[in-house]
Formats: sequence, C-alpha cells, structure tokens
Amino acid sequence: MSEHFIERARYTCSLGGAVGTVTALPGGVPILHSASGCAGNFAWTQNGGSGLQVGGYCGSLTVPSSNIQETEVVFGGEERLREQIKNTLEVVEGGLYVVMTGCVPEVIGDDIFAVVNDFQSEGVPIIGAATGGFRGDSYWGYDLVLQSIFKDYLEKGLPKVKGRVNLWGIVPYMDPFWRGNLEGARHLLELVGLEVTSFFTPADTLEGLKAAGSAELNIVVSDIYGQGAAASFEQRHGTPFLTVPLPVGVSASEAFLNQVAAALSLDQALVQEVIAREKRHYYHILEPLTDCYNDLDLQRYAVVVGDANYAVALTRFLSDDLGWLPVLTVVTDKLREEDQPRLAARVTQLASGLEANLVFESDTSEVLGHLNRVWPQSGGQKYYNAFSPAFVVGSSLDRELALSIGAPHLSVSFPVGNRAVLDRGYTGFRGGLRLAEDLISAIVVNR
Repeated sequence: MSEHFIERARYTCSLGGAVGTVTALPGGVPILHSASGCAGNFAWTQNGGSGLQVGGYCGSLTVPSSNIQETEVVFGGEERLREQIKNTLEVVEGGLYVVMTGCVPEVIGDDIFAVVNDFQSEGVPIIGAATGGFRGDSYWGYDLVLQSIFKDYLEKGLPKVKGRVNLWGIVPYMDPFWRGNLEGARHLLELVGLEVTSFFTPADTLEGLKAAGSAELNIVVSDIYGQGAAASFEQRHGTPFLTVPLPVGVSASEAFLNQVAAALSLDQALVQEVIAREKRHYYHILEPLTDCYNDLDLQRYAVVVGDANYAVALTRFLSDDLGWLPVLTVVTDKLREEDQPRLAARVTQLASGLEANLVFESDTSEVLGHLNRVWPQSGGQKYYNAFSPAFVVGSSLDRELALSIGAPHLSVSFPVGNRAVLDRGYTGFRGGLRLAEDLISAIVVNR
C-alpha cells in the first residue's frame, strides 16, 4: 500500500492554491465555502513553506469562511453561504470577491453559482470557482481560479491591442519567489516595448485584469501550470498563447525574448539590441567573480529537486550559465504521463551538451535512492569516482539529502522554510545574477 502515499508532499490541496491565488490579486477577497479547519490547515502549510509569507489582505487565518458544520451537511449549506457573503460584503472592502468550495459542499451538492448569481444581479463584483480539494493539488487550484476569472470576470469582445500581452504560469505562494519572478519576467517583456498584464504584481490592477481579453498574446511561463486556463482563454476570447520555460538567467532570458519576438513579429533589431545590452551588463557584473570561481574550484556536481517550473529552469541555468554539472533532476509534481515528455525534452536538450538524469518522484524519501542509482557508491572499491564536490538545489525538505552526501544546499522550490522571502526573484538576466550569488554564498558561507 505504500505506493498510494506520498511522504512530505510539496503542495496543498486545490483549495489551498486557489485561496493563495485570489489573495495575491490586487483587491481580491477569497470567500471559502468549506468545513471549519480548511483555511487553518493550508494557511500554516503556506506559512511553513512560502518563505514566511503567511498571506495578504484577507488571506491566511483571516480569510472569510462559511465554516459549515453537521447541520449544513444534512440540510445543505447554501443559506449559510449566502449569510457569509452578506456579512463579508458588510465588513471587508474588496474589488473582486471569489467564492471557492471545499470538499464537503461539493460532495453534498451545494450550488454556489446560484448563490453567487443572486449577488451578481445586485451589482456585486463576485464570481465563484469549484475548487474542492479532491480535484487536485494547489497548482491545479491556481488554474481553476484563473479559468473562472477568464470566464466570468473579463470583458468580452474587446478589440486586440497591438503590443499588449498577458503573463502567467507562476503560482503565488507555491512559488515562494513568485513576486520577484513575476516582476522579472514582466521586466523582460517591457524591455522590448510590450504592455504587460501579469495579474499579481503591484503594477497590476483589477481594471487591467478585466481588460485582459484585449491582449494579442498570452505568455505562459510553465509547461504545466496555467495551461488549462490558457486554452480556456483562447476559446473564450480568441487570444493565442505561447508556452515557454521559466526564464532564469542569461541563456533562458535570451531564448525567452527571441521566442516572444517571433510570436509577435517584433522589430528584430530592437530585440537584439536589448539582449546585447542586458548580456553586457550581466557579464560585466559576473566578471569579478571568475577568478575566485576558478581558483577556488567552485564548479559543482548538482542535484536539482523541484516543481515542474524550477526543475527545468534550475537545471538549465546550472548547466548552461553557471557551468555546473547537473547529475540528477527530480520533478516533484504528481504529473500525468502525457505531460512528462514535454519536461523531459526541456532538460535533455541542454545547450552545454550535458544530459541530466530526469526522474518524476513526488516522495521525498525516494530522492536519495534515485541518486544512488544514477551515481553508485563505492561498492567496496578502494578507488572510485566520488560524487564530490556536490550541491543540492531544492526545497527545505532536501536539507537531509544534502547533509547525507556532505553537500551545501539552497532552498528555492516549495517548501522554503529556512529563508524569508519578500520580492526576491530569479527570473531574467538580473535574476540569474542573484541566483549565482545565492548559490556561491551557500558554498563559501563557512569559510
């Protein structure tokens, strides 16, 4: 039976991801229609895994909730939800209220959309989303909320505006560096003259979100997260989407800009000028480190453990930009088999010519076993090629792995419980510099 359990999973249920997504929206107010305890469970998971980011306005333990009990289970909870929405509107100021379901109300058949429609008819900016925890993990909850917003909140029939794009694929809180990563990717697009709506940054507004249907292209920086929402958006608003990996570092950022430029037929001279300028800055800043990098032999074998976004992005950065040797890449999401080849192609086609061993493993306790299979121990031999010097890039859960092989460690992917994160991010040219700085610092910290 052990194959049916995941030890130390790296995500919450879909409701948890949905609440984090709404909380991250400017003016967004989540309203839970769920059993008591749901909000507390994933709030403390988020607190322990998102770099001390417990939530924003009306997030975490302050989220409005119907907290249904046995009475509602027997007789239905729609009236209790109606009461909760009314009370929330009286005491909580918001620009967009999003009602989300837990497992219990979906099992008993509560129709939240009938309740929401009544308030919409009164002019309340409110929508609903079916996000019962059994539907999937927190990354899928993010996608479900986006689908509901694109369906019920965006203005329809808007003419397309040349040079306007939407950006998503970075999941708030489940990526502890979501703020900085969104701003870094947004900055890349603005460098080539695009007008960007990214939904969750301080530069975004609900008015901009409502007009997102006017974009000529949606850019999804993930092979997995937000793909369902992108397909739904294209169907409803006629906007095509481009899927690209999370652009971490100089090589990925250059490829990112070239792909966007090709999709939008941008001025190639302008794009190449921007890339050349950013690369000059990148290498100018990195150059003083090169003597120490060589003299102190800071190159490392690497194990990368992360979600579908980070596993690919970090492996490519370590290999193609930093010159390290990624030996094992572990994707920790529970993915469908048909989604796995896309990620595998990203990791096996490295510009450096190296080939990382990619495995899909959601059980933390199994990662060391995968490493031992890829890089066998001595087997009693006196002379053998030791896995050293090494480095583990992953989450806080992977510190034990790093200790067991005597390697430094940096927490990047969820959960991150040993770092405080504000607006730090690793996307873009400048983000690559910050990541190199953090990695090298973890090596030399005890010198």
